[in-house]
Amino acid sequence: MSDPYETTEAHLERLLGRALNSFDLPDRLVERIGTALAHSSSLYTTHHSPSAGVWRETHRHAYLLADGAAASLWELAYRLKGDRSTRYEVFASKSELRLAVARLFGEPPTGGALEPAPAAGDGEGGPDEDLAALSALFSASAPQQRHREYTVEQSADHARRVLRRAENADRPGEGVADRLRSAYAHQITQAFGGRQCLADGRDAGFSLYEHAFVLRDGSEFSLWEVEHTATPDGRHMCEVYDSETAARGAMELRARVR
Repeated sequence: MSDPYETTEAHLERLLGRALNSFDLPDRLVERIGTALAHSSSLYTTHHSPSAGVWRETHRHAYLLADGAAASLWELAYRLKGDRSTRYEVFASKSELRLAVARLFGEPPTGGALEPAPAAGDGEGGPDEDLAALSALFSASAPQQRHREYTVEQSADHARRVLRRAENADRPGEGVADRLRSAYAHQITQAFGGRQCLADGRDAGFSLYEHAFVLRDGSEFSLWEVEHTATPDGRHMCEVYDSETAARGAMELRARVR
C-alpha cells in the first residue's frame, strides 16, 4: 500500500524507478521536477477488458515547483495479453502518452482511447490546470467537494484491514466486505482531525477518515473510520461505518463536539 503521507521526493523516486522508459524524459524536465515542493496524483483513465486480455490505466502526476510554476508527468500502467505482471512507462506530455497507447495496443492515437475517467480533469495539463489540481493539497473542503486522487495498489486488501480493525457492533457486514473485494483503487482523506472534546467528563480525541474505493464495475464506495479515545480506560478505538452520517452520529453520541 502506498503511504498517503509520502514525500514528493520519495514519490518521484518511486515513479521514475519503476518506469521502463524514464531515461527518455528530458533531463531539464527531471531536474525541474526534482525541485518540487508538493505533488498530486490522480487516475486519468482506465481500460479493463478481460475477454480481450487488455488492462491499462493512465495517471497524471502534477508537481508544484520551487519557482512557483507547475509541471506534469503522465504515467501508463499496463499488462500485455498473457502476462500478469504490471509494466510502467512515463511521459512528459499527454500526446506522447497517446502515441504509446497506439504503439502497445494498436489503437489510434486520437479518439476514444484516452477518454478521461469521471473523477479526473480533461485538457493537456497546462500550468493553470496543474496548479488547480495541486490546490487540494493546501485547502480543506466538504466531503462531497473533495477531488479524488486514487491510488491503484492493493486496495481490496486495504479495505479488508479497515473492516478487520473495526470494533463497533454495527460495523458494515459481509455484504459490504464482498463488494469491496473488487476494489482496485482507493484514497484516504481526513475529514475531521485530531480534535480534543469532552466525553463523559474527560478529554477525548476524535478523528474521522474517509476511505474511498473504486470498484471493478466503475462505481465508488466509501468506508468512514472513526478513531477516538472516548473509552472507559482512555484507550484508542476504531469504529467503521458505511456512511458519513452514521460516522458523525457515532462521534456525537460519544462526545460533545463543538
